[in-house]
Amino acid sequence: MKHIHFIGICGVAMSALAIACHKKGWKVTGSDKGFYPPVSTHLKQAGIAYYPGWHPEKMGTPDLVVVGNVAGSKNPEWLTIKEKNIPYMSYPEFIKKHMIKDTSVVCAGTYGKTTSTTLLSWILTYAKKDPNYMFGGIASNNIDAAKLSESNISILEGDEYKTARWDMSPKFTHYSPTHVLLTSVEWDHADIYPREVNYIDAFKGLLTSMPPSGFLVLSQKVREAVTSVAHTDTWIYGRGDDAHFIYKNVVPSKTNIAFDIVHEGKTYHIEIPMLGEYMADNATGCFAMAYRLGIAPETIISAMKEFKGLKRRSEKRQEGDITIIDDIAHSPAKATAMLSSIKKVYDGKVIAIFEPNTGNRQKESAPQYDDAFLHADEVIIPRLTNVKKAVGKPEPFNGETLANIIKKTHDNVLHISDDEALIHHLEKNTTKGDVIVFLGSHSFRGMIEELCVS
Repeated sequence: MKHIHFIGICGVAMSALAIACHKKGWKVTGSDKGFYPPVSTHLKQAGIAYYPGWHPEKMGTPDLVVVGNVAGSKNPEWLTIKEKNIPYMSYPEFIKKHMIKDTSVVCAGTYGKTTSTTLLSWILTYAKKDPNYMFGGIASNNIDAAKLSESNISILEGDEYKTARWDMSPKFTHYSPTHVLLTSVEWDHADIYPREVNYIDAFKGLLTSMPPSGFLVLSQKVREAVTSVAHTDTWIYGRGDDAHFIYKNVVPSKTNIAFDIVHEGKTYHIEIPMLGEYMADNATGCFAMAYRLGIAPETIISAMKEFKGLKRRSEKRQEGDITIIDDIAHSPAKATAMLSSIKKVYDGKVIAIFEPNTGNRQKESAPQYDDAFLHADEVIIPRLTNVKKAVGKPEPFNGETLANIIKKTHDNVLHISDDEALIHHLEKNTTKGDVIVFLGSHSFRGMIEELCVS
């Protein structure tokens, strides 16, 4: 049994791989700067040994170390593996070595990639294809976020963020895709891609890396600037009449999304028990890819009807007089999609608490906030998590600066830096039928849990 140590094991993707390796029979340990539910709960339930902080003496001498982006240049464990010449790799490099199969399906895009990867993995699992897979989330269905199997199919979330501190290339460059599902391309991660053209070039590189025999499932929303380099057979999906897979008759509700998919003159009725009109787009792309992989439409429809989504993706944490929703939407585009979906099915006020990721706190991202929160009645910027300042870059937006940027196109924006004051404001200013939605990749320091019991 090999010993694998994960530096940064509490990351969603890292924890998923750690659990998959543990179930495969390897000895797995891990470290991180902190451990928080639900990831810490999953690690504990899996029986994985982990500890907070960076302690080389606890790490021992593993056969391999998987190094997450959390490991800075002065991390003691990182320094130890360099000093002792312990083999190490990033998690995309680990995936390349241990998970890529002959049919390598990569789900990529600015938004929708995690949900699409999860749904596609669920469909093929439901169809008893037992795929290798990995997605960066925690599914509400009873499936792990990663699995190492003997199947000849792998399904992977293709993240465009940097691979590692020593490798600035996108994670998806390691996945040798034969099939790509591309959901969207809208400039994001300004900390890695300072200009829009850099971001677009990353996705063009993904498409050009496909073999001529590959297959592309492409959203109509993806611009020609990206798709002009495509050189494989392609199916288009979307609302337009010229798509190969057209979705229409979309009926969102508080409990599910229902719609029709039309392909080659046949109509398939879809129901998914999730909140969010945007799910029609994600599901249609997954329907097309699963169909291409040989899954019968009836099986796809049945699998979708049982798909419960992911934690922190339009997740209802409380529903009653006041509805509380938790969503990982950490960019203006993602926030817009989530808020639009909520506004269509709830009659009360929609109050958004928003914290962007690092890239969307950069100066270059400011124009993306124009009109991004039109579907919120009130926007609150909390105390933002401290992030490192990149060398040669201006200071990332603080809460007050971000609030002022959003105020340019929104009348009701507050910056409340004290968590208790923020909770008091919400308790005082919400009435029956209102919706509070937390948008961002961080945990909001327990505010959601406190509101749910108040």
